[in-house]
Amino acid sequence: MTVGCKDPKTGKMMKQSVRVSNPTLNFINVPTVRDPKLIPRGLPRNKHLKIESNGGGHLVREARVSTLLDSMRASSPARARPASAATRAASLDDEQKSWIQRHPSALSMFEQITRASVGKKIVMFLDYDGTLSPIVEDPDRAFMSDEMREAVRDTASFFPTAIVSGRCRDKVYSFVKLTELYYAGSHGMDIKGPPPGSRCNGNRMNNGESVLCQPASEFLPMIDEVYKTLVESTKSIPGAKVETNKFCLSVHFRCVDEKSWDDLAKQVKLVLSEYPKLKLTYGRKVLEIRPTIEWDKGKALEFLLEALGYANSSDDVLPIYIGDDRTDEDAFKVLRERGQGLGILVSKVPKETNASYSLQEPSEVMSFLRRLAEWKRQSLRASL
Repeated sequence: MTVGCKDPKTGKMMKQSVRVSNPTLNFINVPTVRDPKLIPRGLPRNKHLKIESNGGGHLVREARVSTLLDSMRASSPARARPASAATRAASLDDEQKSWIQRHPSALSMFEQITRASVGKKIVMFLDYDGTLSPIVEDPDRAFMSDEMREAVRDTASFFPTAIVSGRCRDKVYSFVKLTELYYAGSHGMDIKGPPPGSRCNGNRMNNGESVLCQPASEFLPMIDEVYKTLVESTKSIPGAKVETNKFCLSVHFRCVDEKSWDDLAKQVKLVLSEYPKLKLTYGRKVLEIRPTIEWDKGKALEFLLEALGYANSSDDVLPIYIGDDRTDEDAFKVLRERGQGLGILVSKVPKETNASYSLQEPSEVMSFLRRLAEWKRQSLRASL
């Protein structure tokens, strides 16, 4: 189907084609595309997990994950195998070293990244939870520090900057509190730019309406209905929390005893069996329920680049996307397929990813943003 989204520069409506996933499909293959010029060699070929609604059942493509319960376990920290502490430590150390070689630290490779940006306009895309704020048990208390906020503000003073989150857009804004940014909530299904007249990376935005794109508006009544049903059906499971993100839902099980995960999975599957137009994916101890339209963080990235005038500007723009979650892989994949830009995964443990580089935790993200802003500041001074 085609949806209308507003161009932030001209105020005119832009048509966006959005294909609705076929609910009869059992799985979706997602290939990996390599770009030897921008990313380190030796990256593995990856496939992403998709759980698609199929007449009341849910099928998982990834070979090692055959059930929803297995998917939930896969998003929790790996369990120690029955081996000696020394053997486990040596094995993990070797795995970490091998992974770092394929996904080097964005801090240690900072000079290489800035060299790749010479003559190009950097556009920053940032996830929120686990990237700008630590992962916490209560999602309502995932506050970012004042120091991180200042680092993001400084970055946005030089580069167009967007927050791309699975959270409700208004919720993310209540955490970040910076008007000069673009906000893409609900995994990119609710995009809003800086208000008219605000200062963004040195340029005043003069567009009219600031809401840019909401491709899943027709699903709002259904999402609200499922939210109320899930709240009622999961209230008997201690620790379960259902969060509405406007155009999608999150079922958090971080505080649920693992013995109750099976019950939670059954309840979620039972509810969704009545809604074939919704699909289920998972992140870090969270189940994500979204409309079946093919719109995700990768589509949001592409839309924002087009809205900013960089749709066909592979030679003069360098998108940088930083995220920690499985849902960020959609954006990493887009950058890899375009042969344009850099994906940076935030993780302390090795993970299969389409990202080029890595950072271990939000504190390193803050250091990277500070260095990037300072590099740009010094470059501008040197050019005077």
